[in-house]
Amino acid sequence: MSCQPRVAIVHEWLVNYAGSERVVEQLLKVFPDAQLFSVVDFLSADERQAFLGGRTAKTTFIQHLPKARECFRSYLPLMPLAVEQHDLSEFDIVISSNHAVAKGVLTGPDQIHVSYVHSPIRYAWDLQHQYLQESGLDGGAKGWLAKIVLHYLRLWDGRTANGVDHFVANSEFIARRIAKAYRRRSKVIYPPVDTAAFTLQAKKQDFYLTASRMVPYKRVPMIVEAFAKMPEHKLVVIGDGPDLERVRDLASANIELLGYQSADVLKRYMQDAKAFVFAAEEDFGITLVEAQACGTPVITLGKGGAVETVRGLGRSSDPTGVFFDQQSTDAIQQAVRTFELSGGHITPSACRANAERFSIERFAHEIEHFVYWAWDSRATSNASAAALSRVAAAE
Repeated sequence: MSCQPRVAIVHEWLVNYAGSERVVEQLLKVFPDAQLFSVVDFLSADERQAFLGGRTAKTTFIQHLPKARECFRSYLPLMPLAVEQHDLSEFDIVISSNHAVAKGVLTGPDQIHVSYVHSPIRYAWDLQHQYLQESGLDGGAKGWLAKIVLHYLRLWDGRTANGVDHFVANSEFIARRIAKAYRRRSKVIYPPVDTAAFTLQAKKQDFYLTASRMVPYKRVPMIVEAFAKMPEHKLVVIGDGPDLERVRDLASANIELLGYQSADVLKRYMQDAKAFVFAAEEDFGITLVEAQACGTPVITLGKGGAVETVRGLGRSSDPTGVFFDQQSTDAIQQAVRTFELSGGHITPSACRANAERFSIERFAHEIEHFVYWAWDSRATSNASAAALSRVAAAE
């Protein structure tokens, strides 16, 4: 190549710093000259400086619609149209960070589009019925309207898969979802986890920890209910959200609710906890890796990305956690009992070693290598096609 390719990075929405934004943060470090695009960008000045290096994304018309800052998700039906308005014609490589609409950007035959998929749109594909039930939209006029919107969003999502040259999945679990939804193969590159920010602590205190946003699919009330039935075990709960009141109603004397806490406070509790308990089915599960980076074992649902990030007791010679097979209080109680009887089979050093497989440095190396491989392959393919064309013309 005579010069460096021009790179665009497309993300859905920039409103906070969560799992998918960590991927964007590292993509911008790997490709520091890339231009950033997003449907909306409502980051605070501190957040923008912290993980975007002060960059401001080029946004869409949704940025300027009424109450977009507070209710941007309400404009989901307009997002396919909005993301298609990004003019990316000046770029050679387009990298979309996708869990909703980012991969729907328009690209041409001389551009490479690599889509890093956190998940196909969960609420439009296999989790539609769960989403509608949890949102109270499984009946009535609003429910039918939601079903119609999701139907057309699913059709659009399937069609725009044809505009992606290479899919990258954040786990084998998501690779299977991509294959099911789009009938496409994908390269698995696990997302970056800042394992260096979490210090191994071998000495643990006598409490269990759970921490997450308290939204229905995280199943925090189920964990609290399970521990309410085990008064001999202390549980510390960190997080807030719509399910907080329900959690308060279920909590007993052995359960301590701390609400929202800073990252530093959460880290200290992760280091001190005897085990981290988690009941959601996650696409990857960054929090599970962070807990292990602290040397803390994990008790979690044995589905989704967890089976790739946690080495289950009885499934590995160096286990880092205990799996339970179903989302129920009985299953969680049994998993806690199994953990209590595991003795020294799960060690802090094994947990830390397993977590280091998902480091930032590993992600940066793998994604850079894959993107430039895709670009070089396109250049080679174009050169071969041109040569064949010349030969055909000569004949």
